[in-house]
Amino acid sequence: MKKTILALPLMAMLLAGTAIAQDQGIDPHGMVLVTPEGELLDYIPDASDVVVKRNSRGQRVLIDHFGNMIATEVRARNYLARADNRRRLPGVESFDQQDEIDSNGAGAGDPNYFPDRPQNDETETVTGSVPEMNDNSGTAQNFENQTLPSDGIRTDNMDQSQEGDIAALEPLQPAIEDKPVDPVITLDPKKSKFEITALQVFLDREAASPGVIDGRMGLNVSKAVLAYEKISGEKLDPNNSEDIMTRLGFSGGLPVMEYTISSADAAGPYVASIPEDYSQKAALPSMAYTSVTEALAERFHMDENYLKELNPGKDFTMPGTVVKVINPGLPKTAVVAKIVADKARKQLFAYGPMGELVAAFPASIGSSDTPSPSGIHVVDRVALDPNYTYNPKINFQQGGNTKVLTIPPGPNGPVGTVWIALDKPTYGIHGTPDPSRIGKTQSHGCIRLTNWDARELAKMVKPGVTVEFID
Repeated sequence: MKKTILALPLMAMLLAGTAIAQDQGIDPHGMVLVTPEGELLDYIPDASDVVVKRNSRGQRVLIDHFGNMIATEVRARNYLARADNRRRLPGVESFDQQDEIDSNGAGAGDPNYFPDRPQNDETETVTGSVPEMNDNSGTAQNFENQTLPSDGIRTDNMDQSQEGDIAALEPLQPAIEDKPVDPVITLDPKKSKFEITALQVFLDREAASPGVIDGRMGLNVSKAVLAYEKISGEKLDPNNSEDIMTRLGFSGGLPVMEYTISSADAAGPYVASIPEDYSQKAALPSMAYTSVTEALAERFHMDENYLKELNPGKDFTMPGTVVKVINPGLPKTAVVAKIVADKARKQLFAYGPMGELVAAFPASIGSSDTPSPSGIHVVDRVALDPNYTYNPKINFQQGGNTKVLTIPPGPNGPVGTVWIALDKPTYGIHGTPDPSRIGKTQSHGCIRLTNWDARELAKMVKPGVTVEFID
């Protein structure tokens, strides 16, 4: 969904779980996190989802548990200088291609900001804390002679008559510190992005949601594999791509399909941007999408950057343009009698009347400052495309807003396109304007899902369904 550039004293914030102000500029004397594509990282990774390593230059590098590089910590002034000096050469379609040319001496700037992929058994690894510049020997850890990663990571409501029922959340989310309780699924490092995409699509179709589909193996995918095995009662080998492709043939066909941009797609309606300030949100006609790519990415359960990557040079604003999109299949249809919100796994489980698991979704659930409820509650009502009532006297205060505000409906609203209210006032299960962050960041007490997962769940539940929170 919307993309926000973050300026940091980042590592400390990452590990302390400190929320970052979204409207601050880049301090040229500070540090920033830069993705392998050369962009500023636009979210704060969970401390539990990364390990911190050192490259040969002594820079801190964030690596996920599958060996993929997320970002490198660099001096802001160096990043700004590199950004100022970047010039597209004739025939160069992307900054990735430009970086390759720059590294061979054809462009300006320092090409060494982005380190090679580390090998876990040869590099010092620290989880949950940031190492000092050198180890005990006084030598910086070394990543030399290793392969550069192929890709980076880019991440209620109600009607107006129900103003007293306000979602207990605020969109800016700090990092979480709890750790996954299930074993991590190991994927063959030689697997292509398409093969990982096929796995994600298969899981999505089987109601074991991996969250956004982005062609990357991560904890949400790992948890979805385990959930699928509980739903189906059979083992799934995520490394057997031939088997996964065969399974896809029985559930909707190939994982990627072609789609033609329609006049309605191009027309919107769209808004120019989504402000952070709630009073400005309330002044908008709707919390609509900001672009065709954002709208299509959500419709097809994709990461927006991945959609653009699959379609280099395509004009999404031109009706008749044929683009490649994910083929996610049909939503799950079932009767849900019980929901379990597992705080440790950051996952929501939906069970049928006989106690069978029918669906699982990655979720952001509560925080240390604003914890989610405990024990058992029930669904009070379900609202699709709701307004959002902001009341600083009941929940949090956002910025300088001290008055009650009604924020119009839309996918970029604070609770997305769904509000499943619980019997505990101000708490519920809802969507999000930032699907890429689901399962990676905290909510402010509620259960946050992607908009498409929330809508799928909403159509399977009714008032009276129990919701149990477990630690």
